[in-house]
Amino acid sequence: MASDHITEIVIFSALFLLVSAMGFVAARWRKAETLDNLDEWGLGGRGFGSWITWFLIGGDLYTAYTFVAVPALVFGAGAAGFFAVPYTIVVYPLVFLVLVRLWSVSHVHGFVTPADFVRARFGSPTLALAVAITGIVATMPYIALQLVGIEAVLKAMGVHGHWPIVIAFVILAAYTYQSGLRAPALIAFVKDVLIYLVIIVTVLYIPAKLGGWGDIFDSARAKFDATEDPGDGILLDGSNQLNYAMLALGSAMALFLYPHSITGVLAAKNRNVIKRNMAALPAYSLVLGVIALLGYMAIAAGVRPVAHNGETDGNTIVPVLFDQMFPDWFAGVAFAAVGIGALVPAAIMSIAAANLFTRNIYREYFNRHATEKQEATVSKLVSLIVKGGAVACILLLDPQFSIDLQLIGGVIILQTLPAVALGLMTRWFHRGALIAGWAAGLLTGLALLYQIPNPAKGKEHFGGSAYPLSDFGLDTRTTLYVGVIALLINVLVAVVGTVVCRAANVRDGVDATREDDYLADENDPKTKEIAMTSST
Repeated sequence: MASDHITEIVIFSALFLLVSAMGFVAARWRKAETLDNLDEWGLGGRGFGSWITWFLIGGDLYTAYTFVAVPALVFGAGAAGFFAVPYTIVVYPLVFLVLVRLWSVSHVHGFVTPADFVRARFGSPTLALAVAITGIVATMPYIALQLVGIEAVLKAMGVHGHWPIVIAFVILAAYTYQSGLRAPALIAFVKDVLIYLVIIVTVLYIPAKLGGWGDIFDSARAKFDATEDPGDGILLDGSNQLNYAMLALGSAMALFLYPHSITGVLAAKNRNVIKRNMAALPAYSLVLGVIALLGYMAIAAGVRPVAHNGETDGNTIVPVLFDQMFPDWFAGVAFAAVGIGALVPAAIMSIAAANLFTRNIYREYFNRHATEKQEATVSKLVSLIVKGGAVACILLLDPQFSIDLQLIGGVIILQTLPAVALGLMTRWFHRGALIAGWAAGLLTGLALLYQIPNPAKGKEHFGGSAYPLSDFGLDTRTTLYVGVIALLINVLVAVVGTVVCRAANVRDGVDATREDDYLADENDPKTKEIAMTSST
């Protein structure tokens, strides 16, 4: 009951209100003449230095998903849940050169979204529309996942029902509307301090109470040795090793395709800021590895997820662990770290999705001559709608195994890789072939996801992202990440389609960028207008 958690609720609420106040004050931080344009409201003035960018991107990428879903997966499945650790190590070398090029060309042309770049690079508003819609759709479940994290913490404190999520949404919506990207950038400082504090205390305190790491791993091994589920265990086996590797690689490729990741990058003031952050951000992976181990600590501590009205919520594993192991006052601090860890990325995600709608749907198809103020106004309003949609996901959909939401979003966003990531490196692809590849990959991914059940959760469809290769007629128990299968289909169609289009002399779009645009730095001039050259 909530009355048993008064101290935790008070501390959680106090810290939550503190960062909310910071969100409103952020409008005066690094104050601009006006926030009525997307450069200022949506990208924080494009002037964040290394430290601010470090906290912003870290706060953007390491979310409530990190604290809630990853340990819950480790608790339920064992070693397979550690896929998040290698993918956050692999991702930074992969994107080091690509993101620097994106920052430069966006600086020169005034791009706000990845779809802006695609529009100019391939001369195709249709392809840009596809990228924009994909980004918005993939971001919605990711925002919902942040709200799942807040709800899990509240349940651990005995607070049930969806009304606290609605209140959190209203507060988040209000300060994001007023302050734009400055709000999550400022709050990210508090979020990271709290998370590092909680992790340091957790590593020192909980294992000592549980008898040491040896006992923790012994308890985890005993649990998984007793289960009959294939693939679950403290070590990977032959059935899930390939899926583990491909899931890590696919997730790494998807991470910086998300609109919110790119928003954090475009807010940096120069190329060196991006380079330094890509070199330093792997430090978060060490923290992530410890967070994943919370799943094993929960096993050793005998944690049972919160059950309410006959339903058990697996997302509450870590909050219940904190509640059992820490004194009430520090449990409140830990709960606040998880809750604030949801606010920062949720704000950035809603801003990024709103910018996509404004620049690549509203401006392209409804008001070609929109002023900067009109763009900012539309983006602010759409950010409210996006948050409302995320709340609707929580109210209407089953969030029991919240990691599935993010994995499905990853499969979807991966289909923009040829147009965005490969487009930054080469102009070889034909715009029509990229559209065909995107459609083929998206349909393949959704069709395969639909066929995956999760009997443990009573799901007949969309029960995970590991597709059994036996369904292709192969005599094996091996599974493979759907995102990689769909991406291979996407690239294959794009390559073959490009060859066919070139052979048939099908008219291609005009590239509005130049090679030296991809090497520009902060002192180069910016041009805000994106050429509206041709249509597909």
